[in-house]
Amino acid sequence: MFLKNLQVYRFTRPFDVTTEQLEQQLAALPFTPCASQDQAKCGWVSPLGKQGTTFVHSANGQLLICAKKEDKVLPSSVINDLLAEKVEEIEMAEGRALKKKEKEAFKEEIILDLLPRAFSRYQQTYAWINPAAGLIAVDASSSTRAEHLLALLRKSIGSLPVVPLAMTTPPELTLTNWLKEGAAPAGFMLEDEVELRSALEHGGIIRAKQQDLLSEEIGNHLEADKLVTSLALGWAEAISFVLKDDMSIKRMKYSEELREQNDDVSNEDALARFDADFALITGELSRFIPDLIEALGGEEER
Repeated sequence: MFLKNLQVYRFTRPFDVTTEQLEQQLAALPFTPCASQDQAKCGWVSPLGKQGTTFVHSANGQLLICAKKEDKVLPSSVINDLLAEKVEEIEMAEGRALKKKEKEAFKEEIILDLLPRAFSRYQQTYAWINPAAGLIAVDASSSTRAEHLLALLRKSIGSLPVVPLAMTTPPELTLTNWLKEGAAPAGFMLEDEVELRSALEHGGIIRAKQQDLLSEEIGNHLEADKLVTSLALGWAEAISFVLKDDMSIKRMKYSEELREQNDDVSNEDALARFDADFALITGELSRFIPDLIEALGGEEER
């Protein structure tokens, strides 16, 4: 269990739901497949997959949950083509132009007719809860996907007082200063990828990969008042990642040295290996996130 992308949120009140309570609350909203007329369904599944028997995995006070969503795939081009044929047929037969509401009603009929034959797309999203630190992190590349999980969790437990991480100093200013100074704070290392955006409303965007970030070329863009909105970094020689100006953490990679710490746990026992990896990674992330917050100047008071 290696989390890849993190959308991190701060609890505004202590998360005092016990593991047993959370298990019962999630069990009340399990994932069930779409019925013939459903366009989407979501619910909770075991984070351990088919071998799991619980909705909450716990290790060293850390919690892991998993939401599953099914969407019926209906290409808009297919719907629009069928609607156009239907509208043309009726307009010719009745000698009049159909109203907008009539077209919308026919579109709904077409969708309902197609749903039983539509393909399904499945998506699983994990969330790590660190009650002691007052954090919840969703393994999602977009805030929209993370918010869907949080909405489901809020529905399950009744209340979820969380806000996205926010720094006292805007991250883009701090990251820009790191690049101008040619070094990140202790424990962090500049890597070889950056995105810079002009401070002007319609200014340019520069993206560089496998690039010496201390080169004259990058320096010229910084001198032209461009701000760093995405920066590849390393931490403690254990995790490499890309930090965005919205505080999302993308494309996390874990060092071989870190991964090898659980090599003595047999891969044949999938549940034991999952538990060991989860404990290892969340232990490391529990140090990484506070270090990152401190390096960026601390959180905004709310």
